[in-house]
This record gives sequence, C-alpha cells and structure tokens, in this order.
Amino acid sequence: MTGGHMRSDYLFTSESVSEGHPDKVADQISDAIVDLFLSKDAEARVACETMTTTQLVVLAGEIRCKGVYENGEWADGALAEIEQTVRNTVRAIGYEQAGFHWQSFRFENNLHGQSAEIAQGVDAGDNKDEGAGDQGIMFGYATDETPDLMPATLYYSHKILERMAADRHSGTAPFLEPDAKSQVTLRYEGSLPVAATAIVVSTQHKQGYCLTGENADLAKYAELEAYVKRVVAEVIPPVLLRETRYYINPTGAFEIGGPDGDAGLTGRKIIVDTYGGAAPHGGGAFSGKDPTKVDRSAAYITRYLAKNVVAAGLATRCTIQIAYAIGVSEPLSLYVDTHDTGTVGDDRIEQAILGIDRLGGLTPRSIRTHLGLNKPIYRQTAAYGHFGRTAKGDLFPWERLDLVEDLKAALV
Repeated sequence: MTGGHMRSDYLFTSESVSEGHPDKVADQISDAIVDLFLSKDAEARVACETMTTTQLVVLAGEIRCKGVYENGEWADGALAEIEQTVRNTVRAIGYEQAGFHWQSFRFENNLHGQSAEIAQGVDAGDNKDEGAGDQGIMFGYATDETPDLMPATLYYSHKILERMAADRHSGTAPFLEPDAKSQVTLRYEGSLPVAATAIVVSTQHKQGYCLTGENADLAKYAELEAYVKRVVAEVIPPVLLRETRYYINPTGAFEIGGPDGDAGLTGRKIIVDTYGGAAPHGGGAFSGKDPTKVDRSAAYITRYLAKNVVAAGLATRCTIQIAYAIGVSEPLSLYVDTHDTGTVGDDRIEQAILGIDRLGGLTPRSIRTHLGLNKPIYRQTAAYGHFGRTAKGDLFPWERLDLVEDLKAALV
C-alpha cells in the first residue's frame, strides 16, 4: 500500500524529457492520430503505437472510426491525411535534420480494425452499460508542494525544458536542437523542498557547442552552459539554488539526437507523464489511446479527484487508486490514501467521492462525460506532462478545481 510515514529529511529526484526526445516524438504522433480520428468521430476507437528511428516512422495498432475506417476499408483520402498529420507533427517539433526530417522520412501505416471481441466487451448494448476498454489499476496524486499541486522535482524538470523549447522555437536560443532531458534533485526538510542539490540538463545542440569531439568549441559551450543556467535561475526560486551542482551536457557533446540517435516508442515515458516517481503508477501508458481506455481516462479522473481533495484542504498529499475489469462498467475498487495528512478519515473521503451526484459515478462513460474527453484534446498532453497543466477551454479538464465545494459540503 502507499500509506505509512514519510521521512521528513531526504533527497528526491525526478526527470523530464523534451518534445524532441524520440519517445516523446512517438507519443505526440500517436496522440495526433487520436485527435484526428476523434475530430471525425467522437466515438472513435483508437490504440495507436508509434516507432521512430533514423528517417523512419511506423504506426501500428487498432482503430474504428466512422467515415475513416469502416468494414475493413479506408475512406478516400484517409491514408494521405494520416501521413500528413504525422509529418505535420514532426515538423511542429522542429526536426529538419539529415537523420530525421519531417519531409523525407519513410512512413509505414500498419493500423487495422479493432478486434470484434474487444468491441463487444467495450460497447454499450441494449442490456448493458459501456464496459472498460481493458483491465488495470490507475493512480492519481496531488501534493501542495507547488501551485499546480504537483511534486516539485517533476514540476521544475518540466518547466526547464518547456522554457528551452519556447526559446528554440522563437529563435532566442538558435543553438538548441529538439532533443533534451532534464533532472532535478531536491533536498526536503519537513516534507517541503528547501534546496536543489543537483540539476542535470542534456540538450541536443548545433555543431560546435560542445566540450569534446572534433567540433568542440569551448566558447560556444560556455554560451550554452550560461544559457541553461539562466533558464534554471528563471524557473527555480533562487532560495533553492544556493548549493546546486550543475551537470550540463555531461557527456561533452550531443549533436546526434532524436530518432536518429535513439529509437523512440509510444508509452516509454510513463513516469515523466505522471508524477516523476513521487506516486505509484499502474503501468499503463496514455498516448495513442482513445478515452474508452481506462489507462487514460481513469488516470485523469483520479488526478482530478486527488487534486480537488488537496485543494479543498482535506489533505496536503493524496493518492487515489481505482481498478477496472475489461468489459465491466463499474470500478472494482476505489482507494484513498492521504498519507497521514488528512483532516478527515480516508474512508470518509472515499464515501464522499462516490456520493457526488454530478460525477455520475466512475464508469468509463461517466468519466468521459464529466470531463468532456471525447474531443481532440490529446496532442497537447503528449509532452511536458499530462498533469500540473492549466485547464483552458476543452484542454486539461482534469486539472479543474470544480469539485472543491462538493467535497467540503460532504466532509467539512
């Protein structure tokens, strides 16, 4: 179980990867395909896996989508639209390199129809509600360490790379290339961060901005190093940076990156996508899956519930687990753990959640209806984390705090 007493003094580390990381390229392509199909059919079924490597993108998986793929046949123009969606996604990330270029990589589409056996378990019928798209356990988490109620180590790791990507796209940092990773280690006292003891940033760069290799240029490397330290200083509060060790491109050079440097696969960055290791993970990836897949939708609802519990002042940390069986609509279990920080019993919070009428329950259909998940909103989730983002319009609805008053009414 996730309960028990936390140490009050410790070091903890989380990492993030940029939109140009090969696994994240794969995630963004998979979610762009989900968005494409949901834009055509709100009830589309999508399980799209992507593999990227040197000058190659491969799609595989199962789909069902009215007007696009029906009765084993592709609609006119559908295959071309899928390929263009993939190329546009890679172009938006910024890959125009000899080893991976949005215009010239080879493309394979191996998507095919959804299994009839899965469909009969998931689809609603005359005498049954829609079932879960798979079995599994999902976790949601929230903590008061940051304004977005996210673990601070992951929050800062994401923010560093988001700022660097924005500077690369704007031309402010023209020496940067798309692939990058960050890692933040914080020292905690009394369960709150008091110092960043180590910052690691490895970023792909233009030729010469390195310490080693035939293109090494110490002046250019110094420019890159100074730039990264400025970004860190703008993202992380100065009070946390008084004893920090920096590791900036510690291998010495990072000119070959992205899918050309390492193959990428959908779903290999599940800890980056969620809570940076600060909370349990059920093991299911999000990207490439339509919201009937509870790996995605139930992870979103548990984050939503945990965030509202903390925002309501019912706890300073909250973990929520939910479990499903394929083809069964009602969850098998709901578990709340406030890690000895709760103002009321965890069992009472569980009861309050299950009693909120406007949630409509925690069936897959109820989750999608309450959060408005049957929309093309997923491409934006596929880099810099699915959680701790700003709910705006249809985007990131699981980050809303509109259950706070319901929970207070039930428990305070």
